[in-house]
Amino acid sequence: MLILLASLFLLLFIGVPIAYALGLSALAYFMVEQPMLIGVLPQRFFAGINSYALISLPLFILMGFVMNSGGITGRLLDISNFFVGRLKGGLGLVNVVASMVFGGISGSAASDTASIGSVLIPEMKKRGYPVQFAAGITVASSTMGMIIPPSVAMVIYAIAAQESVGQLFLGGVIPGIMVGVFQLGIVWYLSKKNDYPTEAVPFTLAEAWRQIRRSAVVAIMPLLIVGSVVFGIATPTETAGMAVAYGILIGFLIVGLASVKQLPDAMRAAILTSAKIMMIIAFSQLYIWVLALERVPDTLAAYVISLDLGPVALMLVITAVILVAGTFIDVSPAILLLTPVLLPAAQSVGISGVHFGVVMVSGLAVGACTPPVGNCLNVCAAIARLGIGEIFLGAAPFLMANVLVLILMCIFPQLVLWIPGLFY
Repeated sequence: MLILLASLFLLLFIGVPIAYALGLSALAYFMVEQPMLIGVLPQRFFAGINSYALISLPLFILMGFVMNSGGITGRLLDISNFFVGRLKGGLGLVNVVASMVFGGISGSAASDTASIGSVLIPEMKKRGYPVQFAAGITVASSTMGMIIPPSVAMVIYAIAAQESVGQLFLGGVIPGIMVGVFQLGIVWYLSKKNDYPTEAVPFTLAEAWRQIRRSAVVAIMPLLIVGSVVFGIATPTETAGMAVAYGILIGFLIVGLASVKQLPDAMRAAILTSAKIMMIIAFSQLYIWVLALERVPDTLAAYVISLDLGPVALMLVITAVILVAGTFIDVSPAILLLTPVLLPAAQSVGISGVHFGVVMVSGLAVGACTPPVGNCLNVCAAIARLGIGEIFLGAAPFLMANVLVLILMCIFPQLVLWIPGLFY
């Protein structure tokens, strides 16, 4: 284990990408400890990605890119601005509401940051909002893209933990909405305190109906995706394929031929993103296999049982580990590395795999907004032209909402398990 861990940290420290660092550290272990098993490594590598369920991953990623290039963002911002723009700090509230809805479409926090931020950050700067505030709320609210279903991170966890995708999607509904509501409260409080502007948006029933009608085909997409999985209409893979087709259709209806012309670029971006994740998954399987050979999960579970911690205390400890790990490791490799180690320990005290998964994804969503790795921070830095440290300071007040929801999930598991329990 010393060889395995030391080689991994050394490779990461010198800048080797996480996928190759995992593979090389596993190779170093076998060369020293199990040279006779080196011939099995290619088989384990292939087995790591030889899964029908993994087909849904690139399709969900493509769905996010298709929806993003299909003129969806503009409609979401319009309806959000109509309903909350007239309140104090209107554009800040619009930012959160749009992220809540877009999170149910893209399934990715980074995609949410790029789409919402590229429109709202320049607009908020023009209206007199501090750029640090605009960038901070954009980054913090994008975390809902990983929690509110559908979620690419939850699909990865479902594959790693052999859990139900439908139950995980439903488990993220209440925590995702709670994060959004708490962030709305923080935005409104800071806006009142600092006298941020409101938007002059007159309210009429006719205009309200027009905005709802314009955005209905977009807003119902998360319901169609989650509903088809939960009610057994289609598998997650089939649902992801249908979602791509639906996104292309409504993009064509909203934008016209221009959205179809953008499809090759969306497919290219989805292929590159999917390839990176697939490489991480394949190499992580080698690393996880070594952990299993060394009986690390079993040893850790036995140690946890000996501590005699209750489920709540253990979940709080695990949440702290996840938050720390998320600051140094990106979301996908963190899920693949931490799940086989921490999940058996959690299950040893009766914690549900669905509860654990939603807490893990929610915790890693915070990590995506914290330095030094912070994928969302890097995306936002390119848009706002600020350093990631400044953006993080702007996001910190809003990320407290995420941390509060994490603590509540640990104390009250039914926040996660209630809705899945209604359907399963």
